[in-house]
Amino acid sequence: MPEQSAESRPTLETVAARAGVSRATASRVVNGGEGVRQALADRVRQAVEELGYVPNHAARSLVTRRNGAVAVIIAEPEFRIFSDPFFEQQVRGISRELTAFDSQLVLLWAEGPGDYDRISRYLGGGHVDGALAFSLHNDDELPAVIDRVKVPTVFGGRPGWAGAGTGVPYVDCDNRGGARTAVRHLAALGRRHIAHIAGPRDQTSAIDRADGYRDVLFDADPALTAQGDFTVDSGARAMAELLERRPDLDAVFAANDLMATGALRVLQEAGRRVPDEVALVGFDDMVPLSESVTPPLTTVRQDIEGMGRLMVRLLMKVLSEGSREAGARASVIMPTELVRRASA
Repeated sequence: MPEQSAESRPTLETVAARAGVSRATASRVVNGGEGVRQALADRVRQAVEELGYVPNHAARSLVTRRNGAVAVIIAEPEFRIFSDPFFEQQVRGISRELTAFDSQLVLLWAEGPGDYDRISRYLGGGHVDGALAFSLHNDDELPAVIDRVKVPTVFGGRPGWAGAGTGVPYVDCDNRGGARTAVRHLAALGRRHIAHIAGPRDQTSAIDRADGYRDVLFDADPALTAQGDFTVDSGARAMAELLERRPDLDAVFAANDLMATGALRVLQEAGRRVPDEVALVGFDDMVPLSESVTPPLTTVRQDIEGMGRLMVRLLMKVLSEGSREAGARASVIMPTELVRRASA
């Protein structure tokens, strides 16, 4: 379609006339409002397509007080964001859902307190309608920074920082229940010395998964637990420690798939056959990672992309209802399921 001049560019009035509806009805459809009968909405959308109408977002923002942009804040170093498939999948879900809401994603990452002032100034500058923040640590001051600028925010993961309370909108999976499922599966296989490679002590997902392990094995030897940080290398280090402490171990539950793949490498280098001698279960089901290792990884699946989509929907609910309490009442814990492959 050739570029239109300002004079010939179709207006909302033109769209309304073509569709045979009032300007107010056309405006509601174009701006994503509700309360328009499906037949009328279809006529407006057809008129938009036929005329090549492009909404004036600057004018719309003056009326709706919306910018059509959402900040996505990840509280991790840059190298983690681009090397961990979890972030890729969650951001993909967020991006796709924001597109459906005709909103733009603005990616910010907070590697440490040195970034807080920059993020605070950006959020407080009125550039975005709201924010989505995830991978937060319990001692992180970022939630307080966000709260001070009063930007509506939905968090990824159960809030664990001081003062979080019950009024914080969030989306998470059933980390504790998923961990119990993993450990019970290993026990049902007849494994008697089940080890755990734990995630960071300052993140609620790792805390909940460790609690799930202890729910099933409440009297487990502390020597059967080793600390990781959700990276491949930390899983390898933790596995080496476990083999040195408890060479009789016959199963491992790793708190995420990346640590499980590191553990798998060390087990194979040590000559321990998986799953014959040591059964191994991860958490996340980050395909293709979980399917590409040998043997393929039995793991607890959480819908990472779906969580990102739900975060967006919850934020839009908060924005449309005008209160954080509306979102808090709709905070979501998504189910998990065990995906059985060859490692256990």
